[in-house]
Amino acid sequence: MVRLMILSGKQAGSCVVARRFPFCVGRNPGVDLRLEEHGVWDRHFELDLDVPDGFVLKVPSEARVNVNGEPARSALLRNGDLIEIGALKVQFWLCETRQKKLRVREVLTWASFVALSAGQLALIYFALP
Repeated sequence: MVRLMILSGKQAGSCVVARRFPFCVGRNPGVDLRLEEHGVWDRHFELDLDVPDGFVLKVPSEARVNVNGEPARSALLRNGDLIEIGALKVQFWLCETRQKKLRVREVLTWASFVALSAGQLALIYFALP
């Protein structure tokens, strides 16, 4: 659902996918994404899904987070936003979507069009004297 790409630090270049929310990030072993960099608190921030608005970043009072260079306590995240926590930079991305295979529905739709056209041609043929 959401992909966090770590841009700097010990885990630079790695990606973490968040599928369940709230998703906690910090130094504590019990969080969803554990980061051991300078300036990262035990529970540094939390990602939550707010259904009408989107993905919200929530920061506890003792931690400091910048979103796109601006300090934030709470922020509505958009695709590509840069989150800075301590000496670490993390980029927020939405995961790629998988399209359902619609081959059966497509075949049935085209078969229905052919059957409807054949029925109309048969009506025209039998209706003419």
